[in-house]
Amino acid sequence: MTDRLDDDVRHPLKSRPRNARQHMTAGPYSPVLEVDARHLVVLSGQVAVDLEGEVIGTTITEQTIATLRNCASHLATAGCSLADVFKVNIYLTDLVDWAQFNTVYEELMPEPLPVRTAVQAILLPGYLVEIEMWAVKAKG
Repeated sequence: MTDRLDDDVRHPLKSRPRNARQHMTAGPYSPVLEVDARHLVVLSGQVAVDLEGEVIGTTITEQTIATLRNCASHLATAGCSLADVFKVNIYLTDLVDWAQFNTVYEELMPEPLPVRTAVQAILLPGYLVEIEMWAVKAKG
């Protein structure tokens, strides 16, 4: 479908603890990450919207891709990328979309996958997904 938005699969500021055990998860995420929090970048909830405020896409796949691209764009303004993200909060209007969302998310988010929480929520009309992110930035 699509390529991951970041190709770097190793990140020196976030990692799974050496002795952490990965249990079977309900989706693509890390249950625990160790973060060297020298510099944090936090994104408020992002949605599938263009610069004119128009909704992008009508399906969960289209909106997830657009929302993650918006997140990547905002992170870039702070000198970060999706590879720097260690925490994600996801709001879906319908948990029926969970599997499709996860398919796109897993393809676009680099390893190690961030810790994350996902809940069903009432969003503004037209939006199917909203994503908040926390990233760690190396000083530079």
